Amino acid sequence: MLKHRGFPGRLPSSDHQFTIRRANAKGATRLTQRERFRDRSPGDRRADAAFLAALIEHFGDEPFERGNLDAGRLSWLLGREVVAVGKLDPASYEQLLRVDLARAEASFPELFVPDAPPDFGWDEDGQDDEDED
Repeated sequence: MLKHRGFPGRLPSSDHQFTIRRANAKGATRLTQRERFRDRSPGDRRADAAFLAALIEHFGDEPFERGNLDAGRLSWLLGREVVAVGKLDPASYEQLLRVDLARAEASFPELFVPDAPPDFGWDEDGQDDEDED
């Protein structure tokens, strides 16, 4: 399982996880496209935006391997802002994905404001500000 170094592990000051520490011995958790309803909590919406912002910052619109990215968090974006490259193997850590920037901008326009991008609480290295000693 590829570990994405420098990728934020979670949304600071929350329980919303972005990466996993180690591969599941029973195999990768399956990716499933999840429906985002209008009544989702503001915290869930912020986690989606922060995760997508991190994906865009790290990979742009280039293909990337699923690796240690959290299946649950990916599933909220799968089939919309994040799409499979080729045929989707939902239980593979090696699955190639990419961000569809046009759909991402339509769904999360606040991420694309040039002079005022949202502050999600991590530093320039992608680490949580809270993790600094």
